[in-house]
Amino acid sequence: MMSGPLRVVFVGLDLEAEIPIGDRILDAAQRAGAPEGSRCRGVCACSTCHVYVRSGSDKLSVMDDDERDVIELACEAPREGSRLGCQARAASVGIVEIEISEESFRAWLELATPLERERAVKAWSSRR
Repeated sequence: MMSGPLRVVFVGLDLEAEIPIGDRILDAAQRAGAPEGSRCRGVCACSTCHVYVRSGSDKLSVMDDDERDVIELACEAPREGSRLGCQARAASVGIVEIEISEESFRAWLELATPLERERAVKAWSSRR
């Protein structure tokens, strides 16, 4: 079994971070400075850390029933690859590509400083 970090790439934002096995996508977002919200602070009580796994879903933990129930409450309809950043954990070494949902971005903006907000809006609006 290989050991090492999981590289999390935030699609369109030119941000990425490495996290050890067991850490969450939300941890990677915080490490990279990616604008992923989390009103409940990562306890699976809201859907504001809703992300879309574009590739590498096999490198993440399996979704449990609690996560599935909360995703159903998301403002943006769940789609293939929907996960909660507070629940999706690195399960193996490799690369995962993550797209942050609009709902998550807006939740992040609510708590951002004016300078963080300005930078994030600029990066968000120029996503590829």
